[in-house]
Amino acid sequence: MQFGRTYEEFTVGEVYKHWPGKTVTEYDDHLFCLLTMNHHPLHMDRNYAERTTDFKKNVVVGNYIYSLLLGMSVPDVSGKAIANLEVESLKHVAPTFHGDTLYGETTVLGKTPSRSKPDRGVVHVETRGHNQDGTLVCVFRRKVLVPTAAYTEARGGEQPGRPEPSAPSAPSAPSAEKEK
Repeated sequence: MQFGRTYEEFTVGEVYKHWPGKTVTEYDDHLFCLLTMNHHPLHMDRNYAERTTDFKKNVVVGNYIYSLLLGMSVPDVSGKAIANLEVESLKHVAPTFHGDTLYGETTVLGKTPSRSKPDRGVVHVETRGHNQDGTLVCVFRRKVLVPTAAYTEARGGEQPGRPEPSAPSAPSAPSAEKEK
C-alpha cells in the first residue's frame, strides 16, 4: 500500500480520489466538539438546532470536516511529508449533518523544488469533500513540503524506522545433564 509520495511522484493536474469514505456520526461530532471545547449548541444541542436554526437539525462542526478530509488525503498526499507548510484557504461550502458520508479527492495544482535544499520540494494541492449526494461541502488548499526519492532513500527507504523481525532461533538441543 502506498503511503504518501515523493516529490518526483507528483504530477500537476493529477487527481487522487481518497478511499474509503467516512459516515459522520453524532458521536464523532460530539467527541470532536468536546475535545476542542467547542460547545456551540448548533453542534451539541438537538433541541436548540430543531427550534432555532434554518436546518432544523445539528450541523457537524466544520473543523471536524476539514480534519477528516485532511486525514483522508494522507495516504495519497502527505504520508511522506516533512511538513505541512500552509493552509492557503478553507471554505465550508455546504453543511454536513449526522449520517452524511464524506468522500475526498485532491488535485495537484503545482510543485516547486526547494530553493535551499535540493532533497525536497513544495507541492500545492486542493482537497475537496463531497457528501453521498455529490454536494461539495468543503474545499481547502495547502502547501506540503515533501522529500525527493534521494531524501527518502538516505533516511531508510519506504518504511523508515520499521524494525526487521529477527530470525527465529533454532530450538536448543537437550543438554546432557537433563538426560541423566
